[in-house]
Amino acid sequence: MVIKVFLATSSGSTAIKKKQQDVVGFLEALKVDYTQLDIACNEENRMWMRQNVPEEKKPSNGIPLPPQIFNEESYCGDYETFFDAKEDNSVFSFLGLAPPPGSKEALKDNEEEYILENGTHAEETNEEETEDSIEVPEVECNGDAYRDEAEEVKDDQEEPIAEPEENEDTEGGNDQPEDTEHAEEDEEQEEEEADVEEEEDFLEETQEEESE
Repeated sequence: MVIKVFLATSSGSTAIKKKQQDVVGFLEALKVDYTQLDIACNEENRMWMRQNVPEEKKPSNGIPLPPQIFNEESYCGDYETFFDAKEDNSVFSFLGLAPPPGSKEALKDNEEEYILENGTHAEETNEEETEDSIEVPEVECNGDAYRDEAEEVKDDQEEPIAEPEENEDTEGGNDQPEDTEHAEEDEEQEEEEADVEEEEDFLEETQEEESE
């Protein structure tokens, strides 16, 4: 597979020249084999580039500007997408190439695969340990024991509270106020009778004195 970089060697735009130099310089630093295709001096290259850039990647005027990057006939992207891949250490993926062993991109891919594999393995191990740790008989026994304790507590709560027995002494004591009232009434009656007798005696004495 050959990486094709479409450039404009005689472009009057400083920005375009700088972008072209960034792409070419980085590809050389990565030791990626590529071919430069000039669109300024070759009309065929310019027409091919314009026809093979996807419509959604073209600017509003419909004319894509260099640099444009292809892998054989497959479109990779322009300078902006190349720069994003560079910042993300994924230029080889951007170009559709396998990263060389020991490169940052290769280490990154290996790390992602390692995490994915270990994560899946860890989930399966956790599921197996969870299934092995479940012991239904113990849970049922514990449930029965808890149920028995709950029933005992319920029985204790439902036991009727013994009513205190009536104390005969208390009843007798309740009668004492009644006896006291009767005794007071008797005393009052006796006092009245004594007063009446005294009045009668006084009347009799008075009558005797008058008759004399």
